[in-house]
Amino acid sequence: MRIGDIELPAGAALAPMAGVTDANMRVLCREQGSAWAVSEMLSAKGYVYAPERRVHKEITHKDPREGMTGLQLFGSEQHMLTEAVKLLNESAFEFFDFNMGCPAHKIVTNGEGCALMREPAKAGRLIEAMVKASAKPVTVKIRAGWDAEHINAREIARVVELSGASAVTVHPRTRDMFYSGHAAWDIIADVKQSVRIPVIGNGDIRSGGDAVNMLTQTGCDAVMVARAAQGNIWIFAEILCALTGGTFTPPSPGDRIRTALRHTDMQILSRGEEYGIAEMRKFIAWYTQGLPSSASLRAGVNGYTRREQIHAALNEYLAKTEKG
Repeated sequence: MRIGDIELPAGAALAPMAGVTDANMRVLCREQGSAWAVSEMLSAKGYVYAPERRVHKEITHKDPREGMTGLQLFGSEQHMLTEAVKLLNESAFEFFDFNMGCPAHKIVTNGEGCALMREPAKAGRLIEAMVKASAKPVTVKIRAGWDAEHINAREIARVVELSGASAVTVHPRTRDMFYSGHAAWDIIADVKQSVRIPVIGNGDIRSGGDAVNMLTQTGCDAVMVARAAQGNIWIFAEILCALTGGTFTPPSPGDRIRTALRHTDMQILSRGEEYGIAEMRKFIAWYTQGLPSSASLRAGVNGYTRREQIHAALNEYLAKTEKG
């Protein structure tokens, strides 16, 4: 599959998730076989006004080890999106992604994210402006529509294509569903039949079999994994094996704990001890979910503030695990 002049490798992509898909997460997923990734969303307006803010510098940081990555922007003001793209054209990211799928209240009340699904003409102008300003390919991520009475992914995908974008990612839930219910894969199939640009399917992919089924049932060009990668970076290896006929070996409890330890050190190195540990609490909860007798481990981690405490707790659990 190609995005503009970029040839993408086989496998599943890592979806953009606020507070999750930072450079460290992208590196870990890449090591397990993710084909490419999209960053956390960056406010175009916020970046233009304050590019040196810590959060903006973190989102726009790309690690050389993470492979192909798109930088996701959100906004509703044409001049801000244009200026942000121009400022970021020299960044290390291979393409830009425009967010038209975020359902968060604070985003849609500003007319951003999924709110643009209700304004096709405006969305088209914004995408066209980004494409014109960009030295890189531009992709767009959309939802099924605003609500069950306004399913317009097909119409919006056509706008995306006509506006010059190189690919469209479809998460077939409506805004009012947020992340509940089931993703309607038939909407992805409908979009695929409506446009010529590549279509990436996203939603309810929790295994290698799910990825194969989505590709078969919808005809989409590639698949993207979101929440199923939280605490399970190995899903990308599983999907790659399913696509290539390889044999997948699930991670052991020890593999999960060792990865949590490594991830902790990566976060502390890049963000400092206090902030890095605060960020890691949710990741450790995800890594240890479903492991035997892990509830007390998670409860302890939530109160720790030092690297030594995290390491001691995880290593103690690891030792017990390896002794059976």
